[in-house]
Amino acid sequence: MLSIGVVGLGVMGQRMLARLAGHARLRVTRVWDENPEVLTQVLSHYPLLRAAANAEALIREPGLHGLYIATPPGPHIALSERAFDAGLAVLCEKPLTTDFAAGRACVERIERERLRAAVNYSLASSTGLAHLQLAFGAASRRPLGALNGVSIELRFAAWPRPWQSGAGAWLSQRGEGGFTREVLSHFLFVLQRVLGPAKVLRSEVVYPDDGIGSELSLEAELVAAGVPVTISAGVGGDRADDNRMLWQASEGEIELRDWFGVTQQRQGEQVQSLGDAETLRRNGMTDQLSHWAAMLEGRSHSLPGFAEALAVQQTIERLLARDN
Repeated sequence: MLSIGVVGLGVMGQRMLARLAGHARLRVTRVWDENPEVLTQVLSHYPLLRAAANAEALIREPGLHGLYIATPPGPHIALSERAFDAGLAVLCEKPLTTDFAAGRACVERIERERLRAAVNYSLASSTGLAHLQLAFGAASRRPLGALNGVSIELRFAAWPRPWQSGAGAWLSQRGEGGFTREVLSHFLFVLQRVLGPAKVLRSEVVYPDDGIGSELSLEAELVAAGVPVTISAGVGGDRADDNRMLWQASEGEIELRDWFGVTQQRQGEQVQSLGDAETLRRNGMTDQLSHWAAMLEGRSHSLPGFAEALAVQQTIERLLARDN
């Protein structure tokens, strides 16, 4: 068994607890959240768990192999550094950080000391990403021909989404929250893992007038490996929540839809589904836990490291900058 401590028991923390319940290798043994009511509620659902007195005490708990950080972004780097001091492997929620100086220093330490660390971009273990790498990655034989363009479309009936209502005010504020950091980042991770760094050519962001709230819409143009990329995202209107990433090539296309759903089409052929979104989601989540166990044991894995996550976040922050 690989013993894991969890700091942060909001939506993501509780979802991870549910995913890990009964897992053959990974077992959560210690938890902590700054909200005593949330902590009490979680312990009532998982009576075998033990609560730590605080985050520092949890990290110092003997017998832990890894730390899962599911707090708001602000303390991510500091908690990671403390976990490294204690010899723990770290899986951190995204966004990794908006403090790039601290982020770069942390990445340098990870590389210098060969530490084990990853960020939770769930599409890293997805069937969709695997097919995109086969079709368009650096080692691809280009079965669909030359890639002509990538488009990303995101729509939200409201932000935060109803199921995120307990996540805290930060999620709806422009300092650390917003759909660009929380959702678009997943698709920019996919883009940059397949094609490499993306350059922002144009970005138009609309914010509410209160000076506090996160973005309402984003329209942008980028380029990655010479391939044009367009982004159209927004909140409101009469459309339900929706996400779509379309990769168009000279001999066909691949579409990611509803997170894990993926279809492929060759010219003149019918669209082929590579699996329904829910089945592919379950498979991807199962694979992610296997890669997490591999990271904890120091074996090869496909989880995004801190350097890769920081590169994604740098693109995100360029998109959100007012002077684009």
